[in-house]
Amino acid sequence: MLGQLHDLDLQLLRLFVRVVECGGFSAAQGELGLSQSSISQQMAKLETRLGYRLCSRGKGGFNVTPKGAELLGAIRTLFESIETFRHQSNGVAGRLIGEVRVGLSEALDQSVLQRVAEAIRRFRQRDESVRIELISAMPGEMERLLLQQRLDLAIGYFSLAQHAFDYRELFRESQQLYCAPGHPLFSTDAPLDQTLQASDRVDHPYRFLRRDDPFQGTPCSARSEQVEGTLAFILSGRHIGYLPCHYARSWEEKGLLRAVQHDGTRFEVAFQLARHRAQSPGDAQKAFEEDLLAAFKPGT
Repeated sequence: MLGQLHDLDLQLLRLFVRVVECGGFSAAQGELGLSQSSISQQMAKLETRLGYRLCSRGKGGFNVTPKGAELLGAIRTLFESIETFRHQSNGVAGRLIGEVRVGLSEALDQSVLQRVAEAIRRFRQRDESVRIELISAMPGEMERLLLQQRLDLAIGYFSLAQHAFDYRELFRESQQLYCAPGHPLFSTDAPLDQTLQASDRVDHPYRFLRRDDPFQGTPCSARSEQVEGTLAFILSGRHIGYLPCHYARSWEEKGLLRAVQHDGTRFEVAFQLARHRAQSPGDAQKAFEEDLLAAFKPGT
């Protein structure tokens, strides 16, 4: 009886299958490149290992015993499984597997989303079996998830002050100061400088102040990290605040927002691809990062 299968056992089982397919020992000589006596010895060795006869050979010709026939079916199943395993193991060697978790900033422009989609398309053309998860979050939340290594990559506008991260700039977004009907700045007759300084603005924790920012020290009784929240404050007519130009465009066209034209009321935000420096990326994460950078490369 077989305990563990060894290479020799597999060789003997293959020999048995070949003998049966050829119809006997003598007919199998040419196929196996062995003498009839050598084949007989190998078959006897297999039968000893198994503890029962596999075939009869003599004046009545070659015949497979009932136990030999049952074993023959099991052998063929075994060899099919081995072949399947071989193909799968060879495929895994060059295949990307696992999971890629990517954080995305809110209210991204259509062109940005198209580039993210292009990165996904490039990645899906690879030999891969990877689950991609896209998570929309605020900059602070994405930084927290990166630090906890619950995100592999994040696309957003960051302070660049987090030394645990590596940053690669992907694109820039224009932001503009806006007001809405009911606010004094919505009227072109309002004294701009004086009204600006007196206006209650929406504070955004991730709108990083510049030295020439015209609102340092001005009133601020509204706060929102989200674009939608900022918009709601502005639409009230009681506050002014910054919005991405692409996001505000449709509201401007409806006459519900107006851009405040003044020095320092328009600026650009650099969006970065960030990852945790201490996190060792797998092959799938490296490949997706490579495809993202290719999709956002100027001219593509």
